[in-house]
Amino acid sequence: METISVIPCLDMKDGRVVKGVHFVALRDAADPVEAAQAYSAGGADEIAFLDITATVEGRRTMFDVVRKVAAVVKVPLTVGGGIKTCADIEEALACGASRVSISSAAFRNPRMVGEAVRQFGADRIVIAIDADVNDSLPSRREVYIDGGRTKTGRDAADFAREMAALGAGRFLPTSKGADGTKDGYDLILTRAVAEATERPVIASGGAGKLDHFVDAVVEGKASSVLAASVFHFGVFSIRQVKEHLSARGLSVNL
Repeated sequence: METISVIPCLDMKDGRVVKGVHFVALRDAADPVEAAQAYSAGGADEIAFLDITATVEGRRTMFDVVRKVAAVVKVPLTVGGGIKTCADIEEALACGASRVSISSAAFRNPRMVGEAVRQFGADRIVIAIDADVNDSLPSRREVYIDGGRTKTGRDAADFAREMAALGAGRFLPTSKGADGTKDGYDLILTRAVAEATERPVIASGGAGKLDHFVDAVVEGKASSVLAASVFHFGVFSIRQVKEHLSARGLSVNL
């Protein structure tokens, strides 16, 4: 049985951890170094560090903050936001990232994904796919870029399939509609990407109940579950999530 990873997410803006709803209405949540250290000690299997405004602001990831976070954690760190080139990936890895998440740049320059896989290895390359409902598309989910601000008209499953063909090793589909709502993950999106790629998929956007994490794995076919609000604001601990997954017969590292 596959062991399920639980991943707290640090959405970053202006050097602070923030959290919003539908990618907007951001509110301050924590200091990134303090939060990362607490999550690492609290049982996180991995931590995600996503600089959510880097692309829109036309800048690179906050590598100085990445370096500080990497120094205090003992688990893998996935870094994303503003990653546009293989040089950016190289710098993120040099700062202590274990994996790098690419989103808008993967859409705009797919060739870079193939180049990154060849240079750094498939397991280090995560494709982040922000998506929202579009019932006219085959998967009923449309890719958005620029931090969820720009519609592309592209089917999410079709885009994921293209990225898998280029060798990307992991996928991080996030539902714009479910983000921050605590109403549950977008299982249609998660499952569509999992089935299209047959690669490890991280469910993201909308966790609010313990059963949502189970649903993401059982119905969404996710191999990892990512959450922000419920961890940042003390709704659940990582331990509680893992114990609930285990009680439902799923394998976790307790």
